[in-house]
Amino acid sequence: MTDTRNDTRTGTADGAASAADTHLRILSKSDLAGIDITLTDVVATVEGAYRTLHAGQSDNPRKLTVKPRDEHSVAYAMLGRDGSRDVVAVKTSYKHGLNVGREEQHYYTTLTLYDDSTGLPVAMMDCSRIGSLRTPAVSALLARECAVPGARSALVIGTGTQGRLALPFLLETLPELDRLMVFGTHADGVASVRAHLHAHHPDREVEIVTDAGAAAAEADVVVATAGGHTPAAVESDRLKPGALAILVGHGLAPSTLHRADRVIATSEAQMKVTGTDMADADGQFPAVDSEFPAVLAGAAEGRRSAEERIFAYNSGLVVTDIALGHRFAQLALAQGLGSEVALWQ
Repeated sequence: MTDTRNDTRTGTADGAASAADTHLRILSKSDLAGIDITLTDVVATVEGAYRTLHAGQSDNPRKLTVKPRDEHSVAYAMLGRDGSRDVVAVKTSYKHGLNVGREEQHYYTTLTLYDDSTGLPVAMMDCSRIGSLRTPAVSALLARECAVPGARSALVIGTGTQGRLALPFLLETLPELDRLMVFGTHADGVASVRAHLHAHHPDREVEIVTDAGAAAAEADVVVATAGGHTPAAVESDRLKPGALAILVGHGLAPSTLHRADRVIATSEAQMKVTGTDMADADGQFPAVDSEFPAVLAGAAEGRRSAEERIFAYNSGLVVTDIALGHRFAQLALAQGLGSEVALWQ
């Protein structure tokens, strides 16, 4: 990737302190919405972030979480550092209305980037598009590394933000998939899944299924992205031998984790923070066999045999948000997008 660090910060090109030190570039949702970026670029950026983390060049501390007692909302805070870009960032995420329907929920997420070579701010941005791309890219990488050899069928459970791009990204890393299934309960979500697939792969069709369990029994790869109100809860015994089950949101029962032949997680620590609904009756989790950054780097096994059922937990690592956010900042600032706010004056 071309180094355009001087284009992605405020201040002077030689790093000298200036009045611009007190300004912050704000990139809104609309600023980022119009930026053209390929799925190939996204996958490569996310994969590079994982490899840099495994090499010990980046830092990704455990996320902080707060919830009220009735769990009507949840908030996360994540701090990280990307060593290959020399960027430090803080991501915040807040969702309100977990006890009501999707249309009544409120969700806000931001990413603030700082250039650690100059000490100057790069940008603060809405992080919703970053997350909507980063997460299915990670699932696609998990599928590439852990799906059974020759995988031909995939099922996506859920048609929300994460479900809508799941199939295009899966086809980016597993182009030989020829049966694409989706289970969803929202007509507009199903229509959006079709639209996103046709936008990236106009020659491919999606099969809408009404029984998630029956469809899972025929899928080599299952990606569960649904919200907490989904009626889908695929049990372990519905998965075919050799199946890879990737959990992003909801749609898989805890048995798919506890009875798996092998467990992969992007982060074992984060799985225990954000995946509490998958714990057993005593609040315990089975041990993770491999963390995904090590699998990507070839330092740990993803799959060992064609018959084993693998459970993979896809929780966001802030280093991937930093990498993709920095990429978007490069593209946005090159186009003169965003506005400056004198935040520290």
